[in-house]
Amino acid sequence: MTTTTEGCTIEEAAERTGVSAHTLRYYERIGLLAPVPRGSGGHRRYTDADLGAVVFLTLLRQTGMPIRDMQRFVELTRLGDHTIPDRVAVLTDHRTELVAHIALLRRHLAALDTKIGIYTEMLRAQSAGIDN
Repeated sequence: MTTTTEGCTIEEAAERTGVSAHTLRYYERIGLLAPVPRGSGGHRRYTDADLGAVVFLTLLRQTGMPIRDMQRFVELTRLGDHTIPDRVAVLTDHRTELVAHIALLRRHLAALDTKIGIYTEMLRAQSAGIDN
């Protein structure tokens, strides 16, 4: 993602990241994004670093990380490199929860597959004229 030296508009940032302009403003308002620099007309101008942050925040959100945990992670990042162990802990905790959720989803998927198989077999039997 390359931007001009002035950065890109909120519309361009939304298009490049897949996040709505409303969400970009919200993330800035709640501190997930640092205040975005403004251009000469007073409009937000997103840098490559801003866009990279949005992409990572989107990944965290799509994996189910709560906003409060995202805020904690961002806060730690802004405090400096001495917080790296704490950041690793936040991400590791989230990874553990994500692995458990994936395992649960796999069990649910297997149950659905089983039920689909049962119904598919019943349909085959019905079309063959066999009563169960």
